[in-house]
Amino acid sequence: MQGTPAVIIAIFVFAVVLVFMGVRRVAQGFNYTVERFGRYTKTLDPGLHVIVPVFDQIGAKMNMMETVLDVPTQEVITRDNAMVSVDGVVFFQVLSAARAAYEVNNLTHAIVNLTMTNIRTVMGSMDLDELLSKRDDINQRLLNIVDDATSPWGVKVTRIEIKDIAPPRDLVDAMARQMKAEREKRAVILEAQGERESEILRAEGEKQAAILEAEGRKEAAYRDAEARERLAEAEARATQMVSKAIEDGNVQAINYFVAQKYVDAVREMATAQNEKIIFMPIEATSLIGALGGIGELAKATFAQKSATD
Repeated sequence: MQGTPAVIIAIFVFAVVLVFMGVRRVAQGFNYTVERFGRYTKTLDPGLHVIVPVFDQIGAKMNMMETVLDVPTQEVITRDNAMVSVDGVVFFQVLSAARAAYEVNNLTHAIVNLTMTNIRTVMGSMDLDELLSKRDDINQRLLNIVDDATSPWGVKVTRIEIKDIAPPRDLVDAMARQMKAEREKRAVILEAQGERESEILRAEGEKQAAILEAEGRKEAAYRDAEARERLAEAEARATQMVSKAIEDGNVQAINYFVAQKYVDAVREMATAQNEKIIFMPIEATSLIGALGGIGELAKATFAQKSATD
């Protein structure tokens, strides 16, 4: 009887230990696999769970949150035999803890190596120019390939991003020279086009100016001809009137006509630009007599008009 309390205490302690061994707490964002005698039986979600002590044990503790992996830098030879250094990142999430734990050994290592292999495959089938200008296409192709390959492992690859594509230094220098030459070529072409358009606009302006000038000369000639026509009509009427006066025997009309022509001739000689000094005989009495005749003619005309009224 003396050993009974010790046995009871031992049994109680053993029971407490079994309870502690059977109770498992799973943190948020993780799943635990349960193995019985080494065989997978179930998966524990986040929370408090009870398993059978001794018979059951925790197998793998899988992180169910999205995880990022760095893809190490590697050398890739493109289709046009250019060697570039490439690195990247992979984002994935475990959807099935059991498959991720038991379908592949060392899940992260497998994903990294699978990604590196497909980077060489995809980029090796492209030219260097495509490699540098179509990074989004490369990311999408890699994502489709790697996601399909990791699907049996209970993993979803959400994104693959190429971080850096580094061509060799001499290739970068050659590309810079080519880019500079292209820009200088475009600048020369643009400058030539600008000069061409400027010449065209200048020629169009000169053409319009010539047209306007010709139209102005045409209008001026038309006006001059119209003025000469009216002047000729006026002179014709004046000559007709003088002729009629002569027919009527009016001597003063003859004096008026001769005096007018005489005065016009003197005015033209006086206003000529190529003459500075004029030597000419002028009979003042004849000119005065002609002017007197003009006056007498005017008086006779006005007197006849008054008598008519």
